[in-house]
Amino acid sequence: MSLEWQARSGSLAWSNPLARWWGLLTLVSGANIAAWFLLYHQIQDWPAARLDSTSGVELMLFLCAAYVFGCAFRSLLPRADVQRICLFDTWLSSVAVGRSVATVAEICFAVQWAIVLYQLGTLTGADTTRNIAWAVTPLILIAECFSWYAVLTTNYLGNAIENSIWAVTFFAIGIGLCRLLPDFDGPVRIALAFAIVGIAGYLAFLMTVDVPMYLDRWRAKVADGGKLLRPLEGLRDVSTRWVVTHDLAAWKDEMPWMSLYFSAAVWASLALCVFYALDAAHALPH
Repeated sequence: MSLEWQARSGSLAWSNPLARWWGLLTLVSGANIAAWFLLYHQIQDWPAARLDSTSGVELMLFLCAAYVFGCAFRSLLPRADVQRICLFDTWLSSVAVGRSVATVAEICFAVQWAIVLYQLGTLTGADTTRNIAWAVTPLILIAECFSWYAVLTTNYLGNAIENSIWAVTFFAIGIGLCRLLPDFDGPVRIALAFAIVGIAGYLAFLMTVDVPMYLDRWRAKVADGGKLLRPLEGLRDVSTRWVVTHDLAAWKDEMPWMSLYFSAAVWASLALCVFYALDAAHALPH
């Protein structure tokens, strides 16, 4: 019996720490979905006069939904792309499906940031913030290309470059938010400061944990003479091969970033939607 089949045949026992971690991810994702529906109904209940007909709130709700539900799907069926490992034996766990969902969700998240930055930059006349807003989505599109390169070829260097671009993007977003601080006071300034602190924590995680992890994996694969896949070969591989494993050692490096990604990042998406809706309803100071 092959090792792959042995991995597929096992069950995820509740005594396994992975089961409790997966249960927590699922619980948080359920709460995030409930929060989106609550937000949707709250905004729909606002008097029509409070929202401009061209406010774009519906677009922000759609973008937020794509991220919230995309992350919930990935929480329900976790997988590690380059390794081709997952928790459950279903075609929905294939990297082709999961990476496609992730790509759409992450682009929607980037567009959310771009919209809010442009909105605030226009409101305050901050050209720096507006210019950064225009750069956010193209940068993330480039990052997604490197992500797919890594997934198709199994080259971890692509992941390191992808996450480095995310770091550059959010460093720029942090600069844009800092530029806005003098133009607001009260709760808005507090919200901006909170976002800046959160971005600083995210950057610290990327540069001290996430990017070094992928660089270490890349160096180890090069040292071992590991073979890379050709893109077309990789496309077939991500569509047809997934290995179920419940070995904690195989997941321990994935758990920290997944836990933060499927919780704090989703909360940021929801918060962006609330912030935009409040301004569209003229609840923020102008």
